[in-house]
Amino acid sequence: MQIVAGKAVSSGIARGQIWCYRPAKSHVSPEPIDSPQQELAKLERACSTALIQLQALEDKVRAESGEETAQLFAAHQLMLLDDDFQQEIREAIGEQKLNAAWAVEQAGELFANQLAAMEDAYFQARAADVRDVSGRLVAILCGHQAPGLRQPDGEAILLADDLTPSETVQLDRQRVAGIVTRQGSANSHTAILARAMGIPALVGLDLAELPSAWDGLEAVIDGNSGRLCLTPDDETRRRYSKELEQQARQREILLTAKDEPAITRCGRRIALYANIGSAQELASALDNGAEGIGLFRSEFLYLGRQDLPGEEEQFAAYRAVAEGMNGKRVIIRTLDLGADKQTAALRLEKEENPALGCRAIRLCLSQPELLITQLRAILRASAWGRIAIMFPMVASLWEVRALKDLYQQCRQQLDAEGVPYRADIELGIMIETPAAALTGDLLAPEVDFFSIGTNDLTQYTLAVDRQNQALAPYGDPTHPALLRLIEQVCAHAHQHGIWVGVCGELAADLALSEYFIRLGVAELSVSPPGLLPLKKAIQQIIFK
Repeated sequence: MQIVAGKAVSSGIARGQIWCYRPAKSHVSPEPIDSPQQELAKLERACSTALIQLQALEDKVRAESGEETAQLFAAHQLMLLDDDFQQEIREAIGEQKLNAAWAVEQAGELFANQLAAMEDAYFQARAADVRDVSGRLVAILCGHQAPGLRQPDGEAILLADDLTPSETVQLDRQRVAGIVTRQGSANSHTAILARAMGIPALVGLDLAELPSAWDGLEAVIDGNSGRLCLTPDDETRRRYSKELEQQARQREILLTAKDEPAITRCGRRIALYANIGSAQELASALDNGAEGIGLFRSEFLYLGRQDLPGEEEQFAAYRAVAEGMNGKRVIIRTLDLGADKQTAALRLEKEENPALGCRAIRLCLSQPELLITQLRAILRASAWGRIAIMFPMVASLWEVRALKDLYQQCRQQLDAEGVPYRADIELGIMIETPAAALTGDLLAPEVDFFSIGTNDLTQYTLAVDRQNQALAPYGDPTHPALLRLIEQVCAHAHQHGIWVGVCGELAADLALSEYFIRLGVAELSVSPPGLLPLKKAIQQIIFK
C-alpha cells in the first residue's frame, strides 16, 4: 500500500480504479496572415460561439448545483469579453499580423502568468480560469466546437495534472467517484465545483509528474484527511468500506424525508420548492422531494440561439413543466435577459453598467411583443397544471400596473380566440431591488405574492457585484441593512394578506432558514440538491 498526501478540497470517501486523464490540446503556432480583417472576423465568430457554450454551462451548473456555483461561468463570460484581454489579442492580429489562435493563446498565457505571480491566493487561482477561457477560444478557432471530456468506462478515481472548471462540470458523477490533481488549490473554481457536485477531491498531490503506472490501480480518496491510498491493504479496505457505508446511510436518512412535510418541531409548516431552468430538471426536483417549482427560469429558451422562441415553442416547454408537476404549483419567472444574460437573438446594445441597465421587465416593457408572446404561451399552458407568474426586477408601482395591463390584454386576446386557460393564475413579483423592498406596502395590494430574490437584493443593497469573487467578503448575507429590508417586505406582505417566498441562494442557507420561518415566509425555493438537507434542518427547528 502506498499513501500520497494532498490537500483535501471536497470532503468524503471515494473508492475506484485510477484513471489517468490527459486532455488533448489544440496545438497552434504563429503564422503570418494576409488579411487581419478576416482573422478578426474569425475571432468575432469564435467569441460568439464561446459565449453560447459558456452560457449553456452556466445554465447546467445552475440547475444541478445552484446559482452561486453557476456564477463561476458567468465570470468566464466576463473574462472572455474583458477589454484588456480582447485588446491584447486584436493588437497581435492587427499590428503583428499573427493568426487569431496564436494571438489568443499568447494573450491567455500573458494574463494567466500575471495572476499566478500575485501574492494573493485568490488571484493566483484565477490563472486557471483565464487558461480555461483562452483554451476554449483556441479550440473553437482550431475547428473544435467545444472542449470535450472523455469519460472513464466505470466508477473511477480521476487523476490529472489539473482540471479546468469546464472539464470538471462535464464529469459524469456515475462514473467519476473522486478527483485527484497534482496542481490546483482550495480557492480554485474546480475545487468549488467539486464541492458543489459532491465529488470527493484532493489537489496539490505530492508528485513530480503524473505516473502512468498508476493507471488502473485500486485507490481510495480520503477527502477528509487529504490522503490518496493506492492498492490499499485489507485492513484499510475494511475501514474505508465502513466509512462508505456510513456515507450511504446518511444519504438514506435524507431520502426518508423526501415525502415528509417540512414542519418544525413546534408545528410550523413551510413549503419547499425547487429552482429549475427546463423540463429536463423535473426528475431531479421530484427525486429530491420538491413540493412545487418556486422559480422556473424561462430565459433558458432564449439563450444560445440566433432567433427568438415563438409562442408554440414556449407553450410546449411550459406545458411540459406544468404536466410534469402533476398539479403542484409552478412559478414561471418571465423573461430576465440583459445584464449577465445576453442572447444574439435580441442584439442588445452594450451598456456601461448592464446590471443597472435595460434588463428583465425594463426590456419587456420597452419591447412589449416579447412579453405578450410569453404571457400568451404561459396562459395557454396553465390549462395543463397549476401555473403562477412572477415578474422580475420590479422597482416601481407603475411597472406592476403596466405589466398587469399587458397580462389582461393577453387574456382578452385568448378569450376572443376561444383558447382555454386557468382564470385563477396567481401573479407575483420578485423583490430584488431596494426600491421594491421599501415600497412593499404599495406593491402588495397589486399582486398575490412576493418572492424575495436574495442574490440581486444583496447585490443592489450592499453595492457588491456578485460576479466579482474578490468582493465576496463584502456580500454579507446577515448585513443588518439586508435583514431589515427582508423583515419589512414580510411585514408589508402580511399586512395585505399575501404570502412571501424566498428563492435566492440564501433560501438554502441552513442557518438562515429559521430566521425566514420566524418572519412568516411561506415557501423556500432552492436548487434540487439542497432540498433534502434543508428539510431535515427545518424538522429540527424549535422556536424558543
